[in-house]
Amino acid sequence: MMPVYLDYNATTPVDPRVVEAMLPHLESRFGNPSSAHPYGQQAKQALDAARAQIARLIGSAPGEIVFTGCATEANNLALLGVARALGARKRHLITDAAEHPSVLNPLLRLRDEGFELTILPVDGTGGVNPDDVASRMRPDTALVSIMHANNETGTTQPIAEIAAIAHAQGALMHSDASQSAGKIPVDVDCLGVDLLTLAGHKFYAPKGVGALYVRRATPIVSPMAGADQEGGLRPGTESVPLIVGMGVAASLAKKSLPEEGIRLRTLRGLLHSRIADGVPGLMLNGSGQSTLPNTLNISFPGITGWRLLETAQSVAASTGSACHASGHSGSPVLIAMGLSPERLSGAVRLSLGRYTTEHEIERAADGLVTAWRTLARP
Repeated sequence: MMPVYLDYNATTPVDPRVVEAMLPHLESRFGNPSSAHPYGQQAKQALDAARAQIARLIGSAPGEIVFTGCATEANNLALLGVARALGARKRHLITDAAEHPSVLNPLLRLRDEGFELTILPVDGTGGVNPDDVASRMRPDTALVSIMHANNETGTTQPIAEIAAIAHAQGALMHSDASQSAGKIPVDVDCLGVDLLTLAGHKFYAPKGVGALYVRRATPIVSPMAGADQEGGLRPGTESVPLIVGMGVAASLAKKSLPEEGIRLRTLRGLLHSRIADGVPGLMLNGSGQSTLPNTLNISFPGITGWRLLETAQSVAASTGSACHASGHSGSPVLIAMGLSPERLSGAVRLSLGRYTTEHEIERAADGLVTAWRTLARP
């Protein structure tokens, strides 16, 4: 029997309805969307339809959606593109210590190129204090980049409040919504963002496709040189099958909100309570309130998280971001939150999704409790 999959924040399975929509574009509808003949125009119509579906998910205009190869590329495009567009007069950037590497590393590269970078602290729940943003704003601040929801703890940030602070000082606002889009309502106007990153494989589309929302008139230049696809911001022939899949996945996610959020929050609560009943001293990492409905980050006392998951063969989960899965040094996100060494060591991220059932929750909880008792036995 395969283990219960509780690693939906790392990646989601492709929804069968998404696969069905993609198949014609892998077979007979193979045209290049830049071609003028009927094959190309058929592909372009599919591209336009997907762009509109993704725009509806986040409340934007279709023309503000730029397709990329992944969320990492979208983050790089947003950060490098804005910094280089404004760099002649604005050389200051702001982010926080709990960001994904696809945000932190491009910003560190910009710092190496001569930009000034402020990395804000986060509190014990992983939250960014808007007052901290306000205190570090400068006349030459070009961009503030704060993720919408943390991929490890699920903590959501007050993006609308931070965006208002940034705009009041003449700066732009970017948010990585890779983990939030499709799980909770995301509206670019309500959030007040100028740029927003999406990852297809986080909401049941294939890997290899992402998108960047770019508000009209936002100053941005492409880090790449090529033809004029995607408004010149992402040159190269678009992958129509993957983009079609992302569009259908976005439409399905839009239709399932907020019912799916309620279902996942209920299952997450059941998982937490069942584990807590069997593990005295279990600790919750992150916010109990401002959080994604599907994410549970907990620390098991007296053991290491990686050993627990290695022992609990009935559960497929992780100790943190898949980008850090090769080591056991502790999650940078949890370190930024100031957790104790023991709590860091015992941390496990459990993330639920569309196909998680109550029976699976019970099986996973039993497996984790049994594994903990085995490892914690004197």
